[in-house]
Amino acid sequence: MNNKIVVITGASSGIGRALAFAFGREGAKIAICGRKADALNQVADELRQAGITVFALTADVSKEADVKNFVEQTVVHFGRIDILINNAGISMRSMLIDTDPAVIEQVMNINFMGTVYATRYALPYIQQTKGSIVGISSIAGYRGLPVRAGYSASKFAMNGFLEAIRTELLHTGVHVLTASPGFTASNIRYTSLDAHGQITGETMREEGNMMSAEACAGHILRAVQSRKRELVLTAQGKLTVFLNKWLPGLMDRMVYNTLAKEKGSPLKRD
Repeated sequence: MNNKIVVITGASSGIGRALAFAFGREGAKIAICGRKADALNQVADELRQAGITVFALTADVSKEADVKNFVEQTVVHFGRIDILINNAGISMRSMLIDTDPAVIEQVMNINFMGTVYATRYALPYIQQTKGSIVGISSIAGYRGLPVRAGYSASKFAMNGFLEAIRTELLHTGVHVLTASPGFTASNIRYTSLDAHGQITGETMREEGNMMSAEACAGHILRAVQSRKRELVLTAQGKLTVFLNKWLPGLMDRMVYNTLAKEKGSPLKRD
């Protein structure tokens, strides 16, 4: 990773922030973006204090012009791009029958279209360096989760997109990684949207019992270094993907019953 140029979207907190430190400590130079200028600049300052070279730019990945400008300004600043990590994301939590479709559209625009925009505009530079494209997906991209239909849809879309471009780029030397954390301690649940698009501001799970964002970032760093195709994290995540492939009916019941136990879940418990 020494002197590699690593671009990370949604890096003002959580896994994105942890990735910036993980790659930066390996000698990479980091370009980060996020929607909240204050939080983004604080992370940039922390990276510089740790001796990591960083370029930060406020950008909303759901806006094509913002993403295009972020990629272009990164190239102006560093001269190239070696690795793109599509990390920016948002979640939602509500039953479909109660959900304004605009909420699902917002989730899709950030999680999926943000990945499309960043990958499209960074790709010419990554082809030059035979670098890596990484998508931070989710177990929800393999197994649809109740009360998170829009989030699951966005991650299924990301997985299909990455698989398609991995195949398109098969003979170009470009590496494509789909990284799917299980439940990870980050702020994504605190910032998830409710049925009307309002931020919930609370988590429904025990954050202390989950994989840390730093541990997650370490796994992703090693997967990029070894140019892995897919990465599924946590024992629960791996078991979910495996069982959903071979015993989907059982998994319908298991997933329902597990998520029905969450704090404030609208699912009826058996």
